[in-house]
Order: sequence, then structure tokens, then C-alpha cells
Amino acid sequence: MSTELESTRRALREAIAQAGQAAELARLLDAAQARLAEAERSGEEARVLAARLEEAEEQLRRERAAAEKLRKEAAEQRYQAEVAQWKLSSMKVARWTRIGDAIKSGKSNPVRLAKGLRVAAKPVKRPSAPKRKPLPVAKGAEKSHFQATSSIRTVEGASFRLKPFRVPTGPNTRPHLTAAVIADPHVEALLRYEWRQTVGFTPRDFARVLPLETPHLLVVESVTEGPWAQELLGEPGEGLQALLAWCAERGIRTVFWHTKGNLADYAAAAALFEHRFTVEDASGWPRLKFGVQPRVHNPLPLPGGRIDRVLSLEQLLPDDLPYPDTLTSYRWPAAVEAPPGTPQWRLAEIAACGTPIGPEPDSRRAHVALRRAYAGGTMTERVDDLLAAIGLPSHRATLNISVMMVVHDDVEQALAQVARQAGVTQLVVFGPDEAEERARELMPATDVVFRPLDPALTTGAMLNRGLDLCEGDLVAVMDPRDVYGKYYLSDLTRAFLFANADLVGKAAFYAHLRAPQATLLKQPEAEYAYLPEINGATLLGRRNTLRELGIADLTDGWDTVLMRQCRTDGVKVFSADRFGYVRVRQEDRWLLGAAHLVEYGSAEPHALI
Repeated sequence: MSTELESTRRALREAIAQAGQAAELARLLDAAQARLAEAERSGEEARVLAARLEEAEEQLRRERAAAEKLRKEAAEQRYQAEVAQWKLSSMKVARWTRIGDAIKSGKSNPVRLAKGLRVAAKPVKRPSAPKRKPLPVAKGAEKSHFQATSSIRTVEGASFRLKPFRVPTGPNTRPHLTAAVIADPHVEALLRYEWRQTVGFTPRDFARVLPLETPHLLVVESVTEGPWAQELLGEPGEGLQALLAWCAERGIRTVFWHTKGNLADYAAAAALFEHRFTVEDASGWPRLKFGVQPRVHNPLPLPGGRIDRVLSLEQLLPDDLPYPDTLTSYRWPAAVEAPPGTPQWRLAEIAACGTPIGPEPDSRRAHVALRRAYAGGTMTERVDDLLAAIGLPSHRATLNISVMMVVHDDVEQALAQVARQAGVTQLVVFGPDEAEERARELMPATDVVFRPLDPALTTGAMLNRGLDLCEGDLVAVMDPRDVYGKYYLSDLTRAFLFANADLVGKAAFYAHLRAPQATLLKQPEAEYAYLPEINGATLLGRRNTLRELGIADLTDGWDTVLMRQCRTDGVKVFSADRFGYVRVRQEDRWLLGAAHLVEYGSAEPHALI
């Protein structure tokens, strides 16, 4: 009996314990359900708040877009008002208007008529045409992450602080064209100056971002990081398919550009695009190689100049270096030693920044390499090819050149200087009668405009008249006494691709004095710099700017007066490289005192490379 009682007691204790556990479980379950209900309420509140936030963001985007549109329209209206005022002012000072006014006011008074006609015949400075100013970037709109920052580098235990190369903003080559671009910072830097470029949109927000300025084309690089990488690698993602469908509905051309990574990994996604290109040779796709971008790959120096060291490519470009800082590094060393197998595009970018590639600095070799880097193709030319392939127009400004020259003697020598130049579409020559026929023989494909020498006119007066005859985008003045290499104008024209200047020439140049047979180098430190003045015999300027400035009625010193006028009017003047030109004089004491003696002998081996 006692055994049964004990068993019953144990059973009761176990039952009570289980009941307690069940009660605890029930309590925990009730608490969990309460928390779940609270979480559901919080989740619903969060969804409502998220919807409100998205609605507010959308409203903010619309308001920003409307404000930006109004800002652009206001800027355009201001510009058009300035143009109208300029046209009215130009008409008032035009010679024929002044002559008409003189005739009208003096028709009944011969004395007044004669006086009025004399005054009207005198040249009057034309008012400066207004320039379309770049629209100021709205606060927060500029991507500061694309600017290099001051950084400290360590090389063999020595520390160096680099002052950054400032990555330029606008203008772009084709302002009429808008492209939506998905690319890493390197390719973005190559493309961003070729059109109006929209970047930074994601698979989630492209439908809200792109309509703010509907693009003409979509360009997608084979990116390996960022929100679009998973959409492109392997099977195409829903976001990519939605983006391409959005473009198809609006007739927006779509381009896939394979620049890196395994082509097979992107094949499925690439098949959805209308057009495909690759940097590789053997893929079966049309080839679109990298080209140098003159706006960022150019010889403009760093604020602190170069260090006196030759660096290896590994020292030059540490791992994970942002591309804007890469552009700073390109300009940093005295020279770079690049190992075999370095990609050609990398070598071209370094060379385009004026950095010698080799075991020691060599400015002559660096200049030739820079020239070859540009001759190998710029991104502007690459984009021309892309647009032609997909059927979009590639209208952009050209840099055709009119050359002006006043020739008194040695016609053959003078005209040969022009005939060897590339890019010349027109020659305006003042000279003896035989100069016209000989110019047409030497330059059959060039438009030759001939005017006979007028003994009553100074060199400056003839050049000023020649400006009204020039039709090229750029106007060059060449001195028949001097020597110009075959690459002179093509090298000088290149500066207009990256320098923010209206007049380009040389403040650094070689000179040769025949009497002492001395070769001199003037201002070697004046290469690639904005300066107060350049040598008039190396002048290459925008036609409209030169017409506004005019050329002084002087034979000697017209260029000095022109440079003074540039400083007065705020016209930027840029000094390019030292090569391709030799100033030749019999004697020049001023030059002897202001230049460095290179050697006694010919200057051409030094200058003409």
C-alpha cells in the first residue's frame, strides 16, 4: 500500500511540474504573440512612414527638377538678352551704320558730311560678344567624390604630400546629347566630357531619375561592383530587364561595352542590348578601345610640380587608389618605369600627362610619346565611332585652322613652312604677286586667299584686315623669318582640347641668332601655363576672339599691344610646349640677355622633334 501511495505522490508531483511548465509556456506564448502583434503594428507604421517618405522624396525630386529647369531657363533668357544688346551695340558701331548716319546728318551740309564720313571711316573697337557662361552647379549637385584629395605617399621611407590635380567640370563636347551611363570611375572619367551624362541611378530608382532628362542612349560598362554588377553577371537581373524595357518603350538606344572581366560572364546580359562593343580583339563583337580623354589626360602640371624621382608603376599606383587620385599620380614623378605587359591604355594615359616612361627623365622623348598617345585616338574620336555605329549624329565643334602670313621676300621658304602643317584649311597671304600662284601649287587642297602687299600698311594693319578674311575656327599667325616644324600646328592645336584659353602660343621656345651662331632657350619654365603674354609669331587663337580684340596698326610690337589688350579684357592666354618652333634673327641683344644659351650651332635638332 505504501508503495502505491508513493507512486501516486510522484505522479502528482510530475503532473504539477508539467502543469507549471505548461503554464509558463502558455505565458511565454502569450507574450510572444503580444510582441508579434506589436511588431506587426510597428511594421505597418513603418510601411506607412516609408510610403510617406518615398512620396516626400518624389515631391522633392520634382521640385528640384522644376527649380533646375527654371534656373536654366532664367540663365538662357539672361544670355539671349545680352546677345540682343550686343547685336544692337555692334550694329551702332558698324562702319556702314556710322557712314549711313553721317550721310543722313550731313545731306544738307557738305562740310558736315565730309567730317562725318572721315569720322565714320575710322575703326571703332567692336563690343565684346557675350559668352554663354556655364550654369553654376546647384549646391550638393557636384560629385565631390570625383575630386582628388591631398594625400601623403611614402616611397622608400620618404613621405611626400601631393597637391591634387583638380578634375575639371564641363563643358562637354556634345551638349545636345544626353547619355545615361553605368560605369566605374575610370570609364566614367573617359566619357563624362563627351555628352551630358547621367550617372548614379540604381535598379530601384532609374524610373524616377532618368525622366528628369530623358537620355538619347544608355551605355553600360561591364562593371564588377555596385548595385548593377549583380544585374549584369550571369543571368540578367530583373532591374536590368526593367531598365532595358523602359528604354525600348522610349526608343532609347542601348549599348553594352565590355571593358574588363570574363566576356562569358556578361554574355547573357549583353544579348539584351541593341549594340555590343568590346576592348578585346578576338570576340566577334565590334571593337571599341579606350582612348585618352584630353580633359584629364593632359600635361597640365600639379600645383607643387614633380618630384625628382623615377618611380616604378607599383610605387606610382598603390592598390585601391581612386581614379581621381590616379590622375594626380600620373603627374607626380620625374619619370615612370613600367614593366613589360603594362596595358597600352595605361601607358597612353601616363604619356598623355607628359610623364616620361623609362629609366630617366627625358623631355624630348616625353613630348614625342605624348604626341603618339593622342595620335592613337582620343575618347572624342572613339565616341564618334560609337555614335556612327548606332545611328546617332555626332555633331561637335571642329578646330579648322586659317593661317595668316605677311611675306616680303623668300616666298618659297615662307610658304613651305605652311605647306608642311596639318589641319590648315585656309591660307590668307599678303605678299608679292608670285606668292599667289606658288601657294596654290604647294597647297592645292587649301583655300588660298591672296592680297598684294600694300607699302602704306603696317604688318599689324594687314593682319587685322586678314582677320575679316579668315573662315577657320582657329587663326594662326606665322612669321616667314622663323622656322616651324611639321608638327607645330598640330601640337599647338592640342592645347585647345584641355586648356581653358582663347589664345595659345609659346612663351617657352628656342631661338637662333645667325651672327654669333648661338642657340638659345627662352623661359623653359613657361611650358603649359597661363601667362600674361606669348610670342606673337606663335599665336593661335579663336577667330571670334581675335576679331573682337583686333590687331594694332604696328609693324613691330603689334603682339605686345595684343597681349596688353588680352589682360585688359580678361582673355586667357596659354603657353604650350617649347618644341616645334625656332625664332630666327640675325642679332637680338634683348634675347641674348633674357634666354639660356644652349650651344653654338643649329637650333633645329633641339626644337624640331
